[in-house]
Amino acid sequence: MNAARNTMGEPVPAPPPVILVVEDDVLVRSMVAAFLRECGFGVIEANGADEAIRVLQAEIRVDIVFSDIQMPGSMDGFGLARWVRRERPWLKVILTSGAARTAKEVGDLCETGPILAKPYDHAELERHIRALLAR
Repeated sequence: MNAARNTMGEPVPAPPPVILVVEDDVLVRSMVAAFLRECGFGVIEANGADEAIRVLQAEIRVDIVFSDIQMPGSMDGFGLARWVRRERPWLKVILTSGAARTAKEVGDLCETGPILAKPYDHAELERHIRALLAR
């Protein structure tokens, strides 16, 4: 397969992977989004599942959904993960929460196993994301 080339014949770099960060706490969302941008990822921010679904339905490129579980709105993070599994099964999901829930439910919805517990280490989040992208 040939790489895309610009008008000078030089290879055009692939766009960075895009992470959809879904978090209703604006300070937490802003901090994690800024960190992920520093890591070289593209980031789209959503304040809840309803907004995240609108982004996904708009056919905007997203590689991973990183979502809090407890959020106001019509569905929580588990509901969003179920929607993603049904409507965008190729899309990878990472869930995070300060509250525990059954590992089985998380295992059915996430590729990386258990919930990433809050407060999570940003470096650990980056490792999870890079591991998922490498698959």
